[in-house]
Amino acid sequence: MTTILTPISPPTTSTRLRVTQVRVLLSEWTKFRSLRSTVSTLLIAVVLMIGLGAMFAAITASQSTGFEPGATAISTSLTGTFFAQLAIGVLGVLLITGEYSTGMIRSSLTVVPSRLPMLWAKLAVFAGTAFLTMLAASFTSFLVGQALLSAQHLDASLSDPGALRSVFGAALYLTVVGLTATAIGALLRNTAAAITTVVAVFFVIPPLTNLLPTSLTDNFVQYLPSNAGAVMLDGTFGVAHPLSPWTGFAVMCGYAVVLIGFAAWRLRRVDA
Repeated sequence: MTTILTPISPPTTSTRLRVTQVRVLLSEWTKFRSLRSTVSTLLIAVVLMIGLGAMFAAITASQSTGFEPGATAISTSLTGTFFAQLAIGVLGVLLITGEYSTGMIRSSLTVVPSRLPMLWAKLAVFAGTAFLTMLAASFTSFLVGQALLSAQHLDASLSDPGALRSVFGAALYLTVVGLTATAIGALLRNTAAAITTVVAVFFVIPPLTNLLPTSLTDNFVQYLPSNAGAVMLDGTFGVAHPLSPWTGFAVMCGYAVVLIGFAAWRLRRVDA
């Protein structure tokens, strides 16, 4: 009996697996959801947002003298947003610095040699997850806060002017905070340094400007990232000349875009 050996032809372009943006996106989603720090940090952000919003609403209801319903009621119930941004910022940093600290970034860049699709995928996965999670937390925080304020007839409703924008604005604000933190992490490539920078930008510098003479701060303090973005949920923090909500949000997004641009440039130019 004669055996005929058929030569195996090399895989063609059509059968060879190619690196596409969709496949990179799925890969990054798998990595993101498989980390225990993702779930725990998101949970902390949700608890801070809802729990502290409820606490401030309860305190306001018990000390209602001089309290004006409406915009103040809305912003009070969403106060937890400014504490949740710490957890969201940390998650954004860990999204990329975690791979640098473990050396996994080399494997990621070997699989995706063009590099930038990996960064776009990380940002997209983070933005989608953070926005949907914090939007649910924002609605819950608003409803719980207004239920507590309703005991003193100080509550607002979603149909009130600015209410829906503030609820969505809280989720948008936190999403951009996280994207900014991810860009800072990609630039610094060190977890401690990146988290310290995020804390300085969003927690330390804005309050310090209140100690300066208003003649020095009136022309720039409203353009700080946190002060600009906070106007989306009626958080002015004593800023004398706050920007309009969507203008402020555009300024905040501008900071994020610039930092992401620098992060992309460094990722392409500097080895891991």
